Amino acid sequence: MNVLEVNNVRKCFGSEVVLEDLSLSVPEHTATVLIGASGSGKSTLLRCINLLDEIDDGSIHLDGEEISDPHIDVDVVRRRLGMVFQSFNLFPHMTVLDNITLSPIKVHGLEKDEARHKAIELLTRFGLADKANQFPDRLSGGQQQRVAIIRSIAVRPRVLLLDEVTSALDPVLVNEVLSIVRDLKQDGMTMVLATHEMGFATQVADEVCFLESGRIVERGSATQVISDPQLPQTKEFLKRVHEAGRL
Repeated sequence: MNVLEVNNVRKCFGSEVVLEDLSLSVPEHTATVLIGASGSGKSTLLRCINLLDEIDDGSIHLDGEEISDPHIDVDVVRRRLGMVFQSFNLFPHMTVLDNITLSPIKVHGLEKDEARHKAIELLTRFGLADKANQFPDRLSGGQQQRVAIIRSIAVRPRVLLLDEVTSALDPVLVNEVLSIVRDLKQDGMTMVLATHEMGFATQVADEVCFLESGRIVERGSATQVISDPQLPQTKEFLKRVHEAGRL
């Protein structure tokens, strides 16, 4: 079953077309990886799925429901989606534990004790239990991003959206963030993620989509797209990534 369906989506900012006739199907328990140069439309696609940006044409369905309908209750839809941004977006005046439990308590109506118990379980699982009562500015960038991911999965989203979650990190910290995503993949979390980490994409992707100028121009398994790309533009992009030392 496809949890997420993006059908012929078009998105413009003024006269600039950012997404053009883009379609994507994401089956349950799979990871779809978006690759492409900056400005190719990856982040905009994730923002459209999360209803942060309104599409101009086409439709987006979550579990068969059209969530791009202008009359939809955006807040209700977002309860079923998790999104992690390049910047960590943690509330600086709240402890790690309070950051994680805020949505389960305020939005999902979970009892405070239960929400805290589940948050501690997740922090323990991912090696951050000792940071529960720390404020974000006391954590490394990698730790902050892992907390941001934990905050997103604490509400058990149907789809987790990850937008270049390692791009703001020192290279030394990248793997500690990617390791939590690998664990979520093993758990069967349905994910759509944009990344420049091709080695990581190869490990987790069920499907890789290469975007150029707001279109998916090549898609397939990681082996097909990353190891044996067919289109010249895909080959050129991967060559540039390789030369930048990210493979």
